[in-house]
Amino acid sequence: MKKLLFPSTIFLFVLLAAFTQNVSAQENVPDAPELEFALQLKVTLGEAYGIDNTQHGRRTVIPITGGTFEGPQLKGTIVNGGADYQLNAEGRTELEAIYCIKTDDGIYIHVRNRGIIANGKDADGKPTFYFRAAPQFEAPADSKYGWLNNSLFLCAPTFSTDFQGIVLNVWRVK
Repeated sequence: MKKLLFPSTIFLFVLLAAFTQNVSAQENVPDAPELEFALQLKVTLGEAYGIDNTQHGRRTVIPITGGTFEGPQLKGTIVNGGADYQLNAEGRTELEAIYCIKTDDGIYIHVRNRGIIANGKDADGKPTFYFRAAPQFEAPADSKYGWLNNSLFLCAPTFSTDFQGIVLNVWRVK
């Protein structure tokens, strides 16, 4: 009888230790940062052109021709003349869009938006799509838009058949 009691006692201690360690690990996970909606950009695009088979993959350039943006603290237009520079290799695209926006009260703000578009498959073999970017803003520091200089931002697209271009929703990381 004592031989049966000893292995089961060890099993209970191991089980208790594993449970305690799992609870402890969960308690040490910090809270994720909060996001707050900053603005939505509706970007109109020109005809894309590309350079095949570079040493880094396929380079695609998509002209940015205009558009509008609006958020709780700013509103205006997207200035013609920027571009989205994309590099595609093996189902993954790195993007860097460089352009300017102009607020309704006449302030120009430079935008550099870097991100990733990835197509793949999940564990079940179903197609996956990932598109996220991190825009950086350069606004006049002494303007009411100076807050854009001192925060990190994330953006994700919204796809719509009603708008000929790309719609980007931008959140500020609090």
